[in-house]
Amino acid sequence: MIEIERLGKRYGTVAAVEDLSLEVARGELLVLLGGSGSGKTTTLKMVNRLIEPSAGRVRIAGRDTRELAPHTLRRGIGYCFQQVGLFPHLSVARNVAITPELLGWSAPRIAARVGELLDLVELEPALFRERRPAQLSGGEQQRVGLARALAAEPEVVLLDEPFGALDPLTRDRLQRWFGALRRRLGLTVIFVTHDMVEALLLGDRIAVLNRGRLAQVGTPTVLLNAPADGYVAELMATPRHQAAIVDRFLAAAARAPGA
Repeated sequence: MIEIERLGKRYGTVAAVEDLSLEVARGELLVLLGGSGSGKTTTLKMVNRLIEPSAGRVRIAGRDTRELAPHTLRRGIGYCFQQVGLFPHLSVARNVAITPELLGWSAPRIAARVGELLDLVELEPALFRERRPAQLSGGEQQRVGLARALAAEPEVVLLDEPFGALDPLTRDRLQRWFGALRRRLGLTVIFVTHDMVEALLLGDRIAVLNRGRLAQVGTPTVLLNAPADGYVAELMATPRHQAAIVDRFLAAAARAPGA
């Protein structure tokens, strides 16, 4: 569905992304994982041409993205990021409806789609349609952002750390909810995160980036059991270490009096 071929982005002499090749199958969720400055967000933005590549190409459904005007390309791709970016002066319904309006959908079709999406993201339309973003919790804003990304019925969705600013309980709930949702809709997703646990929980495959280059790509099991180099091994050690600490606490709690 998505083919990234020898993609690169340079800023002067600095290579933000270099010689990156990846494929994302239809219906797959590929995580781009790495630390700050690894090239994750730059790669994501090159897919929908928010950033123009210095080298290489991207194909979506077999078509070179350079053949489309950038605004036409973006209207066919769902995009959601950590800051959400809802328009504060618009209602929830108008925020969700922006892309269908730009595509010239009829008013009845837009209204039906907004209601469908709010139900889909578990925000009761009668309660939330006319609210402004300032009246929503962080988790509710994130759900509206996801609804907006899905509004024009895209097959491809790009997510840039969409849950990174949420509290742990809300984040866990939305991660599980989104995992089930994208499988139900058959979405093809590229998901950027620096959180190793999130990558393991959500990704069908994980592509680890290090200083703009691909260090390894594979399933969570492959990366955990056979890291390609020391950098990947160090990343994968973090969830193992966290799990070991939790196991010790659980074991101690089970031995405590009254347990």
